[in-house]
Amino acid sequence: MIGGGLAGITAALDCAQAGCEVTLVEVRRRLGGAVYSFERDGLELDNGQHVFLRCCTAYRELLGRIGGEGGVELQPRLEIPVLAPGEPAVVLRRSGLPAPAHLARALLGYRHLTVRERIAAGRAALALGRVDPSRDDETLGAWLQRHGQTTAAIKNLWDLIALPTLNVPAAEASLGLGAFVFQEGLLRSAGAGDIGIHRAPLSEIIGHPAARALEAAGVSVRLGWRAVRVERVGARFAVDGEQERFEADGVVLAVQHHRAAALVPHELSNDTDWADGLGASAIVNIHVVYDRQVLDYRFAAGVESPVQYVFDRTPAQWRDGRQYVAISLSGATADSQLRNEALAERYLPALAALLPRARDAQVLRFAVTREHAATFRAIPGTAALRPAAATALEGFALAGAWTATGWPATLEGAVRSGHAGAAAVLRSR
Repeated sequence: MIGGGLAGITAALDCAQAGCEVTLVEVRRRLGGAVYSFERDGLELDNGQHVFLRCCTAYRELLGRIGGEGGVELQPRLEIPVLAPGEPAVVLRRSGLPAPAHLARALLGYRHLTVRERIAAGRAALALGRVDPSRDDETLGAWLQRHGQTTAAIKNLWDLIALPTLNVPAAEASLGLGAFVFQEGLLRSAGAGDIGIHRAPLSEIIGHPAARALEAAGVSVRLGWRAVRVERVGARFAVDGEQERFEADGVVLAVQHHRAAALVPHELSNDTDWADGLGASAIVNIHVVYDRQVLDYRFAAGVESPVQYVFDRTPAQWRDGRQYVAISLSGATADSQLRNEALAERYLPALAALLPRARDAQVLRFAVTREHAATFRAIPGTAALRPAAATALEGFALAGAWTATGWPATLEGAVRSGHAGAAAVLRSR
């Protein structure tokens, strides 16, 4: 296995369970890939505020498999507090009715749309439920506009879901992937969209538990090991590192697409259109510690604000009244280029506009984490570029949330890709 993210961890565990002798190499000195945390000046920071849904069954199963489920929390019912400057919170909460009626009351009471926009949104949601998820010929935003959605409705409702799941706004997103997200998460089953959040640092939920699970499964893990080349040698493969080479009967390449293209065997080097075609979309997280509590919710969405989502990440052991909140910004290519000072000038006043108690609070800490290439760009045309797990070389497979999982680049997609990569390699035994 090349890559120690969710895909590589999953593939390694599957192959070990099937009785294979497995070696996993990872260039970083930690496991987790794009899902990690680190310490900065005594504070544990996650690189992103990763969430999942009840319908993310593969990711939830992996958490149970490695023993990380104790650090997450799943809502009993979908509930999204929505904040706007100078207004009381509006809570989008599903009812106990079957889908799609479970969202009717929340939509009808959603004050950030006009009454006419709420009715039109309901009609559009029903129509979106009939869209073929393989459609990749236009943007979700263009489709929504053709179905009566105003610019304000798209921004204040549809992008609440599109941005964090697709990492691009509806105006840019592939219709097929957008339709899949809404169908799978909101329209088919009442409980599918209930939101799961990570309460503990990601290293305690993914990194450390995965290391223990891999060791228990007999997987040899080599951290700080940079793969530079994979070659076909007879019926086997040679994996070259900077100072070491080893051979294997099968390889699952589970790294980001732009790096994978440089590692595939030369027999596949002409079949890597995905390397540049899938592009990259950034995620930025802004971490703020206040001297008092300013946010009353575990997380909340923002509208009429540059703040997309804000999370309460206060460590459980804090007892002195401080609160640590993190802003999560998806599709954040422009913000990822800004200096910390510019981000502070923009987002601290924006937080104060949404959270009245932040206006008089003292900022004790301010930090920024950036993932410039967090995901591929889920825009029209990408479906044809995403490769299957199995390749033309028997015994060599691809994995990663960018491969053809049917899901956008999410935690769930990454884990599913790991299962697919392992299955492709195991079929060649």
